[in-house]
Amino acid sequence: MKGKQKKTLNAIFAKPTQASIKFKDIESLIIALGGEVREGEGSRVVFELSGLRKYAHRPHPGKESKKYQIEEIRYWLKELGEEP
Repeated sequence: MKGKQKKTLNAIFAKPTQASIKFKDIESLIIALGGEVREGEGSRVVFELSGLRKYAHRPHPGKESKKYQIEEIRYWLKELGEEP
C-alpha cells in the first residue's frame, strides 16, 4: 500500500467523518488492499474484498463521497479487519 492509500484509510477512520474524500481514492484503496472494483449499472460500483461485497453509487456531479458512504465503507472495512 502506498502513502496515498494509507492517507485515504486514515481519512476514512477519522472522526468526525470527512466529506472530502474523493471516490476514486477509495477505489484505489480497495485495489491496494487486494480487492476488486467492478462497474454496475449507471453509477453503481461493487467493491469486493475477502469475499465480502459492498455496493455504492459513484457521486455525481461532484467527485467527493458523501458522509454516509464513508461511514458505510468504514463499517465494512472494520468487518474485514482492515483498520489503520
